[in-house]
This record gives sequence, structure tokens and C-alpha cells, in this order.
Amino acid sequence: MNDVTQSPILNRMITLRGACAYALATLAMLGGLLPARAALAQQELPARLQEVFMKGVEAQKAGELDAAEKAFRRVLREGGEAAFVYNNLGIVYQQRGDQARAIEQFQRAIRLDPKYAAPRILLGASLLATGRIPEATRSLEKAVKLQPGEPLARLQLAKAYERGNNFAGVVEQYHALREIAPQEPEYAYQLGNAYLRLAAWCYQEIARINPRSARAYQATAETYRMRGRTDIAIRAFQRAAAADPRLPEIHLALAEIYFEQGEPDAARQEIEQELEIVPESANAMALKKKIEAAGAPGP
Repeated sequence: MNDVTQSPILNRMITLRGACAYALATLAMLGGLLPARAALAQQELPARLQEVFMKGVEAQKAGELDAAEKAFRRVLREGGEAAFVYNNLGIVYQQRGDQARAIEQFQRAIRLDPKYAAPRILLGASLLATGRIPEATRSLEKAVKLQPGEPLARLQLAKAYERGNNFAGVVEQYHALREIAPQEPEYAYQLGNAYLRLAAWCYQEIARINPRSARAYQATAETYRMRGRTDIAIRAFQRAAAADPRLPEIHLALAEIYFEQGEPDAARQEIEQELEIVPESANAMALKKKIEAAGAPGP
């Protein structure tokens, strides 16, 4: 009776994915970060290298990655070592799927400018792509601290938390995204999914820690009740009550099942036990009134 995670609903919770796939996240980064770097080029690069850098940016936007790489490498070779140049070169490698070389460039950018959030976001994405979850998480957490209002940083951090089974962290990031953009329906949808994944994980933890606990039996009972297998659900609820006779909601659930099955006497017995445990329960009192209205005899 430890079938806590077998419900189709719970299976759906576990398999839901984050809002951004890796490729889409990279494209979003390119759209949001390159123009800012272009502006910095006018300020930080020697005049003779500004045009070279801008040609690299235009090639990168056009998907001409060989030309972009050549331009950025020329800028670096001729004295234009700047964090944003390494960042753009890293994006070239990231677009090619060469994550090892991308990581190297992003790390160089960070060493040159530790307060520059963009390479930390991109580094996190590349580290995630190579399965280096703890490193990716640290990089993305730092990016969020540096730029808390940047949605992409939080989306990638939510993805890292999900990969690391930190579902409470996923919820936290989507809460923050909802505050940043309350009118964005995708964030509301993903927050709901995050809560579902957290609930599914909690059920798994209950079953792992103590599969014979009252809560484990309750979770199993609720799963079978959702499936319409009330016979198995009743036995599981009864086991939950035996494991913890003072646990609220168990007798209420049994009373509801018995009442639905047309067994008012059994329903009344269970609802009385529920009210002994939680006499202030509005749900239990409402069900008691229904049972009495149905004509179940009193004690």
C-alpha cells in the first residue's frame, strides 16, 4: 500500500518541465544582451576596434558564427580584452553547442567584471547543458543577486533548482517572476506547476521516510480515491486512522465516502469521530447536517 506516486495526476506533476528550453533561453539572451554590449563597445574599446566588434555583433545576430568568432578573436588579440567581448565569443560557442569553450569564455568575462550578470546567466545555461547542476546553480544564484529584476536569470535558476530537486526554490523563483510581471500568464501557469511538483516531491518523501506513517497511508488513500477505487481508499484511510487516531481529515474523508455510497450510519459514526478531534471543523459540521437531513438515526 505504498503506491503514493502512481496517480496519473502525480505522474503529470513530476514530468512537467520549466518555462524555458535551453535553446529558447539562449535566443532570448541574444536578443536582450547584445545591444547593451554594443553600446559598451563605444565606450570601452579603442576606436580602431569598435568597428570590428560591431561587425562581429551583426554577424552573430545574422547567425554567421564563423565571421562573428573571427571578429571577436581579432578584437581580443589586438588589445580589446573586455568582459563583453569574451561574453559574446562565449555565446558563439554556446550556439554551436561547444559548451566547454563557451564556459571558458564566460568565466573569463566574469573574472574581468565580477558584477556583470550576463555571463553568469549564460555560464549557468552552459553548465546546465553539461549536467554540472551545483555549479550552474551557484552561477545563477549570483546572477539573480546582481540583477534581481532580470526574468531570464530567474527562469534559468528555476530550471537549475528543478534539476537539483529543489522544488521549494522553483516556487520561490516563479513567485518572484510573478511580482516582476504580474500580467504574464506564463509565470502564473509555471508557478502552479511548481506547486504541483513540490507536492509530488513531498508525497515521495513521505513514502521514502516512513511508508507506514499515517500521512503515507492518507496520501495513498487520496490517490486511489481520485482514481475512483474507493474500496482500496477506505482500507488506506482506515490504516491511517490506526497509525494516528488523532489525525484530522481521515474520519471526515471516510464519512464523505460512506455518505456518497448511501451508508449514512457508517458516515455518521465517522463524522462524530472527526468532530471529537476537530470540533471546530466547518466541513465536518456541514457534512453532519447533510447526514442528519438524510435521516440517519442519532445515538
